[in-house]
Amino acid sequence: MYTDPTRTSQAPTSPTIVPTLYVAFELGGSSWKLAATTGLGQPPRLRTLPARALPRALDELARAKARFHLDPAAPVVSCYEAGRDGFWLHHALPAHAVRNHVVDSSSIEVNRRQRRAKTDRLDARKLVSMLLRYAEGDRHTWHVVRAPSSEAEDQRQLHRELKTAQRERLAAVTRVESLLVTQGLTLRLSGRETVAEVRAAVAALRRWDATPVPPALQTRLVREWGQVVALTAQLRALARERAELLRTGDAPALAAVRQLMRLKGVGVATAWIYVMELFAWRTFRNRRELGALTGLAPTPDQSGTGRQRELGMGKAGNRWVRAVAVEGAWCWLRHQPQSELSQWFERRFARGGSRQRRIGIVAVARKLLTALEHYLRTGTPPAGAAVRA
Repeated sequence: MYTDPTRTSQAPTSPTIVPTLYVAFELGGSSWKLAATTGLGQPPRLRTLPARALPRALDELARAKARFHLDPAAPVVSCYEAGRDGFWLHHALPAHAVRNHVVDSSSIEVNRRQRRAKTDRLDARKLVSMLLRYAEGDRHTWHVVRAPSSEAEDQRQLHRELKTAQRERLAAVTRVESLLVTQGLTLRLSGRETVAEVRAAVAALRRWDATPVPPALQTRLVREWGQVVALTAQLRALARERAELLRTGDAPALAAVRQLMRLKGVGVATAWIYVMELFAWRTFRNRRELGALTGLAPTPDQSGTGRQRELGMGKAGNRWVRAVAVEGAWCWLRHQPQSELSQWFERRFARGGSRQRRIGIVAVARKLLTALEHYLRTGTPPAGAAVRA
């Protein structure tokens, strides 16, 4: 190639590549597996250590740097799957100059063979290889979870404890009813009875042969109802605590809950879950991100043969919020009939069958979440919505 000798130009400078240690944590209940490497051509260094032993993990990182002849101050990038250990490790690693990523487990690619080998060692190797691809710029390798701050995570404890108590109370009431059914008996219970009242009611029951309920079963029924009474008291205490926080709390998340409750059709439970699980600490660039997070985004199925159909909503993300969103959409239609969203549902789906209405309510839930997020950001309520004084 001819080059003009009289013409001088400065050669482009290539970006400086900083040697980096890449680490994958495979977190188990009793032990952790660490896979460390410096690049795709370098076989990973695998080590096993006791679970939740952070000082030991930091020591292994220092040894890995020495093994790969890296500077002790070389940057470290790590990852682990979101799971039982939560986000404490994600909050702890940056304090030791480690940049960490929490990965959505369902987004990790796997071998599609019917039977495939799976061990912690193989999982750690797979994670560190995908971490290298992600660091090279392949952002579609997996989905990184946005971890909440310690304060945002603590704000979610109240309503999650409330939900757990509701489930346990329902399970206890169902056990009592099921145990009575095994004897051919039925006892109408409202859930507000005391232990003494249930003991007297069970003692008065008679089976098919006019004999009373066996004594051991009576004792178990009374104990089970004691759990119902205790859980009922716990639910009332949690509801009072939530109401007191709404009255006196000055946190921005509580202000957002009060703002949502100004809309008719949005109650305290729905507004609390929307804010604490979604809007208090997350930011959404568009409505697709909000729909994908709640599992309300559509799932198209197209091919080169001309087939084009819709498989329904994705059902990914937070299942609890998705259920609340669908329930809240029905409440919106009932209490906000003059809103544009309710009118749109009436025109498109209300006159169809039950299947059409179920499809339409998912669309309403997705649109309503977007409108509520816009309402919290701008203060503009959804079009046509009635606002409480």
